Amino acid sequence: MSSDSTISELLASGGESSVAIAAPDARLLTYAGLRSQVARTVDLLNGFGVGRNDRVAIVLPNGPEMAVAFVATAAGATAAPLNPAYRAEEFEFYLSDLRAKALIVEHGSQSPAPSVAARLGIRVLELKPTPELGAGTFELASAPKDPGASAPGGFAEAEDIALVLHTSGTTSRPKLVPLSQRNIAASARNIRATLKLAPEDCGLAIMPLFHIHGLMASLLAPLSAGSRVFCTPSFNALKFFAWMSAARPTWYTAVPTMHQAILARAAHNREVIAANPLRFIRSSSSAMPPQVIQELEATFNAPLIESYGMTEASHQMTSNPLPPGQRLPGTVGVAAGPEVAIMGERGNLLPPGQMGEIVIRGESVTQGFENNPEANADAFIDGWFRTGDQGIMSADGYISITGRLKEIINRGGEKISPREVDEVLMDHPAIQQVVTFAVPHPKLGEDVAAAVVLCEGAELTEKEVREFAARRLADFKVPRKVLFLPEIPKGATGKLQRIGLAAKLGLA
Repeated sequence: MSSDSTISELLASGGESSVAIAAPDARLLTYAGLRSQVARTVDLLNGFGVGRNDRVAIVLPNGPEMAVAFVATAAGATAAPLNPAYRAEEFEFYLSDLRAKALIVEHGSQSPAPSVAARLGIRVLELKPTPELGAGTFELASAPKDPGASAPGGFAEAEDIALVLHTSGTTSRPKLVPLSQRNIAASARNIRATLKLAPEDCGLAIMPLFHIHGLMASLLAPLSAGSRVFCTPSFNALKFFAWMSAARPTWYTAVPTMHQAILARAAHNREVIAANPLRFIRSSSSAMPPQVIQELEATFNAPLIESYGMTEASHQMTSNPLPPGQRLPGTVGVAAGPEVAIMGERGNLLPPGQMGEIVIRGESVTQGFENNPEANADAFIDGWFRTGDQGIMSADGYISITGRLKEIINRGGEKISPREVDEVLMDHPAIQQVVTFAVPHPKLGEDVAAAVVLCEGAELTEKEVREFAARRLADFKVPRKVLFLPEIPKGATGKLQRIGLAAKLGLA
């Protein structure tokens, strides 16, 4: 099992009659059914002239069809899931940049993607669900086949590219990250081992499936363990507890903003929580305030496992361990797959306790960005991939992230970690969410600002926030500007956006 190095090998572990995919009000799909759908899809793609290493963009809403379409496409070609919310101009950029050979959309899709693809000469494949065959199953239809179009067939091999995703591109043009079958199989095995996933587990999949967190942790890792994945239409805190009752999950993974939205509704759903005990909860993709970890663990009576991942590492890099291992809130745990180290400014590896850049290397790490020698020269040093995150490793290997190097606020030469300010302000009982960020300053270059969402019914003034911060922080770290917002702008995957927030809020 541990030598699985392709998606088709990962899918072999589930028992024939065991359930692979479930969904609200849907017929269960067994592993036998899933494997049959995957083989059928690879044959269909080959017939449409799409084979190994050919790029297939997927624009589908979250749910079982998206999950199965991704797995099936990636098993025999290169899957490129895109955010269905993109507008025509964005589809034009991404489809061109990917050099996509085909696009999968739902039958009758209202998205601008099919017309953009047609204009670019990209074959459009329409997905028609076949619910009678089980959750997530489908047929693919297209314009008449070209008799000479058929492509090299069969399942992909370990070095073939399984998945391509763009980095979020907050400070520059998005970079294209190719991940091989070997990369993502290694990552699925790492997550499976960290979470001790087994056939009797059921994961409640609420993460978007156009993002590495959802694809790897919600989908491929549990499938590689032969366990059940309950696919939801997309995250909705109002429906979470109804899905919990329907799925009877043993775990779920999400980003902090989702966990906070779930917590806000937990008090009215204590019976559902008691009737469906979770083995653990997982959080990744951005920092989880320790206060929220505490509240989640108390509410669900389950350990919260915080981990640290990124697209370039096929998701998971470090993780806090399950009990009886020690969970250290405020850290992202220990190496959980790739090798992890802290590097100094001169490229030297630093001893425990010293702050530097977090670097990684290992089987799940991409070989490099596509067609971007400049970015690769910057990202790799002596075989190590530079994450762009600043952190410290303790003597026993626990990693604490002190901030994104690009997010560190430089106030007249004083360097401030916005995360440190976030954690102090989150201790205020009236504050539900906070993001500290840099604002331009005419003399200092940058100054400190904080965007705050208050708890329901709470009142607070800017002066009170600053006074609270001043009791715990050096004067230069205290936010000079505090904005009270009904909601903090988030990215497509639910991450709070720190970079570029000043401009979004009209402060730059």
